[in-house]
Amino acid sequence: MNFVTLNNGLKMPQLGFGVWQVEDEQAAAAVAKAIEVGYTSIDTAMIYKNEIGVGKAIKQSSVPREQLFITTKVWNSDQGYDNTLRAFDESLERLGLDYIDLYLIHWPTPQFDQYVDTYKALERLYQDGRVKAIGVCNFEIEHLERLFNECEVKPVLNQIECHPYLAQNELKDFCAKHDIFVEAWSPLDQGGEVLKDEVIVKIAEAQGKTPAQVVLRWHLQNNSIVIPKSVTPSRIEENFQVFDFELSANEMDEINKLDRNRRKGPHPNELHVR
Repeated sequence: MNFVTLNNGLKMPQLGFGVWQVEDEQAAAAVAKAIEVGYTSIDTAMIYKNEIGVGKAIKQSSVPREQLFITTKVWNSDQGYDNTLRAFDESLERLGLDYIDLYLIHWPTPQFDQYVDTYKALERLYQDGRVKAIGVCNFEIEHLERLFNECEVKPVLNQIECHPYLAQNELKDFCAKHDIFVEAWSPLDQGGEVLKDEVIVKIAEAQGKTPAQVVLRWHLQNNSIVIPKSVTPSRIEENFQVFDFELSANEMDEINKLDRNRRKGPHPNELHVR
């Protein structure tokens, strides 16, 4: 496993396991398998409605809690200072944990203009030692700049949609400049066209790897944190086997040229769901 050091000094696995769209009853088995394979970073969220299942897997695991890195998120309907503190307590209870390693704002939802107050609640949780690090998801440059101006604690990372068809280079450069890691959600384009792209397939054949492994390796070599999701045991294992090869500079360049600025999910300024 590769580890990155976040801007507050906390170490985080560069490869984690995501559980978006995993049913609660499936989550315990999927997370248990992931931990067995070697994943120690698990990414969930209140809105995924599987924190209880994730918590069961953590409790049943033989891996000590301090060796696991658990991320969860506050949902849009729970934004605002007091609501966020309450939502955090509820997530903690569902997970059955005493603390969270990383707590994130799930979306900025700028129309409701609550993300600054929400982030100030995250700062309070961080200052109280109930979370080891705080950050955001789906924040554009303008949202991050506002946090810099109105809040005290810099986010450690920004979790965004990112894959070869949506490289997010401008946002990545901005985050790197400010010592904020990018963490990629939907890193495999949700198993879509990217994995069938002739460039990816050609590189996979040359490397003796699968297209998914090549794309995950591309993320890692771009210094991004990545959280692939699967409930299939063989795929959970496959996605972990990305540390025994390296893409050449030419291969990285070929993949970098695939960027189409094409999203699978909504643009952060257009998502107003609560």
